Amino acid sequence: QSFKLLGFLDVKNVPCARESVLYGSLGSLVMGLGHFVATSRVRRSCDVAVGGFICTMLGYWCYCRYNLAQQRIRQRMLREGMKNRILFEGSYLDPEKEQTGSERSDS
Repeated sequence: QSFKLLGFLDVKNVPCARESVLYGSLGSLVMGLGHFVATSRVRRSCDVAVGGFICTMLGYWCYCRYNLAQQRIRQRMLREGMKNRILFEGSYLDPEKEQTGSERSDS
């Protein structure tokens, strides 16, 4: 079942959304409780908790999306390399084909 955060962010289908919300809530809890233990000010601790949620969620969102983009680039490069390997296998353009002396003089 799908869960929409704030009515527009589909947490189940958007990459990194679930993890960002979970880490954001954990960061909110840690920062809010830490501030409350240090100062005993309830309202200010709630403000710190909300700020901690936003900062942690956005920070992890950027980190996760960056890693996802890198992973997709590596997958695309690997896919193209495999396609080229199949395309050039056995031909004179095959980089792994062992060249003999007569083939070296031709190229």
